[in-house]
Amino acid sequence: MTAEHTQPVLEVRELQISFDMYGKGLRRESLRVIQSLSLDVRKGEIVAVVGSSGAGKSLLAHAVLGILPSNARTKGRILYKGEELTPALQRRYRGTEIALIPQSVDYLDPLMRVGKQAVSVRGGGEARRTARAALARYGLAPRVERMFPFQLSGGMARRVLIVSAVVATPALIVADEPTPGLGTEAATETLRHFRQLADEGAAVLLVTHDIDLALHVADRIAVFYAGTTVEIAPVLDFKEGKDALRHPYSKAFLDALPQNAFRPIAGAQPYAGKLPQGCLFADRCAMRTETCADAVPMRPLRGGEVRCVHAT
Repeated sequence: MTAEHTQPVLEVRELQISFDMYGKGLRRESLRVIQSLSLDVRKGEIVAVVGSSGAGKSLLAHAVLGILPSNARTKGRILYKGEELTPALQRRYRGTEIALIPQSVDYLDPLMRVGKQAVSVRGGGEARRTARAALARYGLAPRVERMFPFQLSGGMARRVLIVSAVVATPALIVADEPTPGLGTEAATETLRHFRQLADEGAAVLLVTHDIDLALHVADRIAVFYAGTTVEIAPVLDFKEGKDALRHPYSKAFLDALPQNAFRPIAGAQPYAGKLPQGCLFADRCAMRTETCADAVPMRPLRGGEVRCVHAT
């Protein structure tokens, strides 16, 4: 059975995230930084989340794991295997059924040897044997178990993070920018590991800036802009080119890649505290009309989803 015919492992519906903060005169305010994020991920599937910095990609990852700061407030729904993912369930599943692969190797405990970190969630002799096999699978020699994180290269540390996350055989893997600072070869190898995990049955949410590499492993691409999902499309549409895409921002995003001569568009992503009415991309869009000032919901289109009244 293919991924598109199975129940989603993860469903995010109209997620909003706000932060309580203090403005002028110590007046308490709420700043909404995520406006409306929606997507789903199925068993055996990689959904790559792309977009410019500040679009809300990492906040989504942290919301799924339940590790947002204490001043964060959320609305909308996050479901795991059809069940509302409450804070209690997030605590129960975190590190076992739902695993985070963070973007920074600083998440490794500098005072704990690699082998112990790899089994810290499960413990016991069987867990140690499983971790040892996982280290070997990702090309890490037995001696690595006795090393501390400062003794690892960047690529080795990335692989240790993967091992620490997958040793419990999670059903959902959230990889938050797993390739920054890696060379092309190491980054390609890292993403290839995620493809293997998905092929073995895991659902993978991949947050990344490396869209070129993501195109080689992902099944679908979700495009975020200013805290909003603007398009979700099969990876083949991105490979085919911008004419196969639906949203004007997705097309502009593809145009701005190095192989497309970094073709830019005027303007910048709006600040969360000063968002326009209606379509958040309207101020930069050549297709803008008066109807763009109205609410724009996601809608199905040509085998994908898009948030644009003019998309065809």
